[in-house]
Amino acid sequence: MRTTFRALAVAAAGALMVTGLAACSSSGSSGSSSSDGKTLTYWASNQGTSLQNDKEVLTPELAKFTKQTGIKVNLQVIGWNDLQNKIQTAVTSGQGPDVVNIGNTWATSLQATGAFMPFDSSAMKAIGGSDKFGKVPLSTGGAPGKTVTSVPLYGLAYGLFYNKAMFAAAGLKPPTTWEELTSDAQKLTDPAKGQYGFSLAAGSYTENAHFAFINSAQNGGQWFNSKGDPTFTSTANVNGIKRYLDLMQTQKAVNTSNAQYDNATQSTSDFAKGKAAMILNQNNADATIQSNGMSADKYGVVPFPAPTGAKQIASFPAGINLSIFKNTKNKDGALKFVKFMTSESTQATLDKPYAALPVLKSAANATDLSAETKTFLNIYNTMAKPLPLVPAEDQYESTVGKSMNDMFAKIATGSTVSTSQIKSALQTAQDQVSQANG
Repeated sequence: MRTTFRALAVAAAGALMVTGLAACSSSGSSGSSSSDGKTLTYWASNQGTSLQNDKEVLTPELAKFTKQTGIKVNLQVIGWNDLQNKIQTAVTSGQGPDVVNIGNTWATSLQATGAFMPFDSSAMKAIGGSDKFGKVPLSTGGAPGKTVTSVPLYGLAYGLFYNKAMFAAAGLKPPTTWEELTSDAQKLTDPAKGQYGFSLAAGSYTENAHFAFINSAQNGGQWFNSKGDPTFTSTANVNGIKRYLDLMQTQKAVNTSNAQYDNATQSTSDFAKGKAAMILNQNNADATIQSNGMSADKYGVVPFPAPTGAKQIASFPAGINLSIFKNTKNKDGALKFVKFMTSESTQATLDKPYAALPVLKSAANATDLSAETKTFLNIYNTMAKPLPLVPAEDQYESTVGKSMNDMFAKIATGSTVSTSQIKSALQTAQDQVSQANG
């Protein structure tokens, strides 16, 4: 079976070709693997506030790599709306880059294609050894028991961002349980003022799938069994989704316009502008919040709370990994590049503008980390459960996430989504995945 890939995060669309940094690849502007041994083609994901921002962040670092090795880098920064489709095309055509950023939740699905170089003992030694990575980040590189085909680059985790002033004015403290969260969200909602307790990317299938997973995990749920077969319709899964939908449906703590928010940047902007008291987002939301005029001292972050008595799971170990296409014509150069990008000095430089969590043991144990970073690291290392490590994980995100998009859209137009309707939608999604993998 050929896995069908879909974008697993949403950000600015399009691709930015960084010129003036390196010579073109041997295939000109196609962005394919270089064959002369003196250049590399690298597809970078959009991590900053814009594609242009990524160019500004990465260009000086890649110039250092060129100075150290003599290898020039043909860099393309690609928006998340396009990255997975470009990878799919590269996998099927054989015309891809040498090195590519992937969302780590794609690792198992991409591994199953056979298109990426395994980091066996020799390759791992060439990039500095597996011991330099933290245990949790390295675990995201592929299916359990198989040689990883990606290594961690940037760490991410979800947290609950809250507006300190709004909470103080209402006499509230950051919630530690789901019950407190919903109560606070309702108290902080005042539609007449255009203020809501929460803002959600309710039209983003990736965000919706992520929170379907986390809410279900708090209930002890699973989306696939030990054989890799989908188990979407379990009570834990249905109830987890219902709990999330009800922030808009019954608590009325989310503006119904959020059903049109197809990426997390929109909900984050609402938060920064005082239109929402809370958002659920990853640690790299800092850049967007602050670029919208909200300084770091105006908000705080706590773990996404579970219902009383439920499992204390607040995220999954999210992030960005690096993979090398197996058909690269510059394997040695690609390995040198991965070693450079995952070195202590490069990591220390890039983690700051991207507000990324450290993926190296040495950095994660540093004592000068901010309180917010320590909170996210605690979530990442102790309160995170991996998304399903099965080849069909991408299909789970697409089918379940898009069904939730439809549910939020119905709620936004005044309809009610019942438990039975959720189960029916999940049955449809489960059937689609089963048929695709039958």
